[in-house]
Amino acid sequence: MAKLVHSMIRVLEEARSVEFYDKAFGLKVADRVPFDGFTLIYLANPETGFELEFTVNTSRTEPYDLGNGYGHLAVTVEDIEAEYQRFTALGFTVGKLVEMPHEGKPFARFFFVTDPDGYKTEVIQRGGRFK
Repeated sequence: MAKLVHSMIRVLEEARSVEFYDKAFGLKVADRVPFDGFTLIYLANPETGFELEFTVNTSRTEPYDLGNGYGHLAVTVEDIEAEYQRFTALGFTVGKLVEMPHEGKPFARFFFVTDPDGYKTEVIQRGGRFK
């Protein structure tokens, strides 16, 4: 059986992105592997074995065009309202807090936050199928 281990995004400024993901989700640098022309940075937290991988291309000076194919990452949290207030207080770009029912029953409560490179992460209230 396959096991998901990481998802990769390209970031323009390593320090800015590391700071954002640390403040937002408690992700810390687990490994940093430099190569000729690019560096891979792996971020993780104790909640899961899944990692977020940054690719930082050394010569890149322009922001990446995310196009229309990228979806989003998703994380779950214990208290969606507290996280929404915390993210707002930190000055992050956050969407509205949404309640999404399905067939008349609660399905998900969530909001999206946008990182410094324009990537969106869905922050979901833990529970139901979103453990």
